[in-house]
Amino acid sequence: MARQQIVIYGDEVLREMCTPVKEITPKLREFIEEMFVTLRRVKGVGLSAPQVGVTERFFILDLEAVELEHDKVVMINPEILSTSGEQCGEEGCLSFPGLFVEVARANEVVCRYTDLEGKQKVVRAEGLFARAIQHETDHLNGVLFIDHIDPVEREMLSGKLKKIKVS
Repeated sequence: MARQQIVIYGDEVLREMCTPVKEITPKLREFIEEMFVTLRRVKGVGLSAPQVGVTERFFILDLEAVELEHDKVVMINPEILSTSGEQCGEEGCLSFPGLFVEVARANEVVCRYTDLEGKQKVVRAEGLFARAIQHETDHLNGVLFIDHIDPVEREMLSGKLKKIKVS
């Protein structure tokens, strides 16, 4: 399989609403495995399908680096059922190389998803795990982490965003 490239801010695919995965095929499994290779190569925590050019509803998390009880997580057709609390913390995104901003998110989420074996699961996540689920689910809805920051702050970042943006 060809080496996956991370889609950079400015590419229209990052603003598209992704379609549900209808079937977990061997091709999808292979693609997801390659996503984990890509994620490790760039030393990231999460990677959504649109970040590698695919407009389907799935993402991966590799939380081993942050020492949570879940390490490799695949969420297909995720749906956040509820949120509670609030956390504010620095977030980055592989599609925005070198950009880190403070983003407010729910501290806890309950998320229903299908795993790679086709089983429906519900997970209650908090802290960084919850932040990662929200960030990656946003990607599937065409929402970017910069959409969560104050418009004045986003305007102050406009120079950095122009440097990152793909024309």
